Amino acid sequence: MSAGAMRGSGLRHLRRKAANGAMWGLATLSIFACLLPLGLVLYYVIAQGAAGINLDFFTKLPKPVGEPGGGMANAIAGSLVLVGLASLVGLPIGILGGIYLAEFGKGRFAWTVRFLADVLSGVPSIVVGIFIWAMVVVPTHRLSGLAGGAALGVMMIPTVMRTTEELVRLVPMSLREASLSLGATHWRTVLKVVLVAAKGGVVTGVLLAVSRIAGEAAPLLLTAGGSSFWATRIDQPMPSLPVQIFTYAIQPYDDWHRQAWAAALVLVSLVFVLSVAARYATRGRFRMVR
Repeated sequence: MSAGAMRGSGLRHLRRKAANGAMWGLATLSIFACLLPLGLVLYYVIAQGAAGINLDFFTKLPKPVGEPGGGMANAIAGSLVLVGLASLVGLPIGILGGIYLAEFGKGRFAWTVRFLADVLSGVPSIVVGIFIWAMVVVPTHRLSGLAGGAALGVMMIPTVMRTTEELVRLVPMSLREASLSLGATHWRTVLKVVLVAAKGGVVTGVLLAVSRIAGEAAPLLLTAGGSSFWATRIDQPMPSLPVQIFTYAIQPYDDWHRQAWAAALVLVSLVFVLSVAARYATRGRFRMVR
């Protein structure tokens, strides 16, 4: 090889190394650019909300303005009830819809269902709240936990459906063929073999959907409303943490602001726990599929 060719090869090698280093640096910078706002938000929420976390916050009802103490026990319980009602609405439809699309969904109808699910996942939550307000609140003439659960359930459907579809598709075809060769029917194969193998991914989709709806306030303002007392009936207005945060944050009282930050910290902690649980469920899914 001539000296000129060797110099050209060396220059090309240096350019490749420089380009690789530049792209690696940009990728690293992008990671920090994504993590910095998240870190600042978490730091500020923890710094502002930690002072309001105490036993009274989890065990007592809100106090009127000017009275010390009080908590958001009713809002915490109401949020759990609303998430439970939403799960009753969204999980069966989402899981069964995902199974249908993965196992039987072909043709224009299946394409339409997928398209509508993707569109619904991008619809603003306030639009879902207006829809449930028109369909449930107006005919019944009252805000209620049922309406709030229906609104959150509708928001859960596309996430659960699309996640279930994709994870069911990942189950190896050999498992289906083995079950069918042993005489099992198609529906029994789907329920007893395919869904069991994909249950880790399905659980992941469920947890992600719950994480999404846990902090939604807009649809609840139009459907569940709010209350400063315990909600003993689901056909009455239902308190919730997001609505309580909104109500307290817009008021000019420092004590209410402190409790609003504490409630925000509780919600962030809930989402973090659900995200960790989803990560754990995903690891279990990969072990089962292999």
